[in-house]
Parts: sequence; C-alpha cells; structure tokens
Amino acid sequence: MFLWFIGTAVISVWYVFRDPRFDYRLLAVGALVPDIIDLPGGQARWAHSLTVAVGTLAAVMLVTVGRRPIRRLLLAVPIGMLLHLVFDGVFASTEVFWWPFAGSWGDVQVPSLQRGWWNILLEALGAIALWWMWRRCTLADPERRGRLLHHGLLEQPAK
Repeated sequence: MFLWFIGTAVISVWYVFRDPRFDYRLLAVGALVPDIIDLPGGQARWAHSLTVAVGTLAAVMLVTVGRRPIRRLLLAVPIGMLLHLVFDGVFASTEVFWWPFAGSWGDVQVPSLQRGWWNILLEALGAIALWWMWRRCTLADPERRGRLLHHGLLEQPAK
C-alpha cells in the first residue's frame, strides 16, 4: 500500500497547512516509513507506534533548534508518519499504537496485510487522490512539476 498513504497524506497536509514551502517529497517518505520498516516482517511493531512517531517529531524539534529552514523541511517526515498511523487505523490495536506503554506487541499483523482485498480499493482511492492533486495543482506544466520533483513544492493554482 503506497498510493493510499501518499495520497491521503498529501491531500490532508495540502488542505490543512496550505504552506507554499512545505516539502511534499519528505511527507511521502514519512507516510511510508512505518510500512517500510514493519512490512518485511509482517508484524506491526515499533514503527507503527505513536511513541516512535512523536519521538521522531521531538527529535526533529530538538536537533533543529535555531535552524528554522531545516526544521521546516524535516517536519514533513514525522507529520507523514503520524498520518500513516491515522490512515492505517493502527489506533485499533492498543498494544501496537501505545507501545511500549500498553505491553508487548503480540502477534499483530501490519494493518495493510489484515485488510486483504480492501487494499485494492484503498490503492485506487489513493491513485484518484493523487490524480486530483495533479490536476488541481496543474502538474502537467513542466515548470510546476519540476518544482515538485526538485524542491517538493505544490503550489496553489492561479486564480
């Protein structure tokens, strides 16, 4: 599941922040990090916990004290991780979501693997969301697409 997490994260951040300097490339990376780490083992472990996502956010804030440009850039990763938890429905598993405070993981499968065939529908919805953003931000224009690819910027359409 890649398009679902990238599409939902991009649309969520685009509508909430409307920040012309936000790096959507790092947001997409952050939205995929929990599955990249936990999916190979098939079990939802520490990468799907709120503790790790909030810890990543705290680490970015601490490491970038006094360096606002790099902070603005790096904040996209933990935001993507937090959105992954929301759109993966990890909060339904207390042991995983609240690890290590709610005990051990047990045998909790990665939510993406639990959904089975529903993933096809969710991936299609993610593809539709990304296509809609492509059209909304007029990414068919090579100049705008270049700004997204090279700088991670999604610009508001001209009115």
